[in-house]
Amino acid sequence: MKMTIGKLLLAAGFYIAAAPAFATEIVVIVNPKNPATRMFSEQAGQFFLGKSALFTPVEHVDGPLRNEFYKKVLDKDSTQVKAIWSKLVFTGKGAAPKELGSSAEVKKAVAADVSAIGYIEKSQVDDTVKVILTVP
Repeated sequence: MKMTIGKLLLAAGFYIAAAPAFATEIVVIVNPKNPATRMFSEQAGQFFLGKSALFTPVEHVDGPLRNEFYKKVLDKDSTQVKAIWSKLVFTGKGAAPKELGSSAEVKKAVAADVSAIGYIEKSQVDDTVKVILTVP
């Protein structure tokens, strides 16, 4: 069977469009004792880019959850965010966020520190943390 370039591109387009997206809903969390109740994505993003020290960000290690959070909240990819933090650390204007391996660890760290902010899967939320943003 002879396949034209147009058919090949069309088939590739369907394959790319059908690729699964990250299906878990992401929430931004803080300690329940923190007075914050709601936050916009732009506000949350400031803490994860080192633009504000009001909260101490707790980060996930590289992976699908982190990549989806960066894409939806920061409108950046992992490489761009790493470059921003590298510059802040190099110039002495900030310390890179602590990176933890799971949502359970992020939740535990946020629950233990009233100034911490993190993000986890919505399904992992319990009464040890408070949701201030559901990522659209």
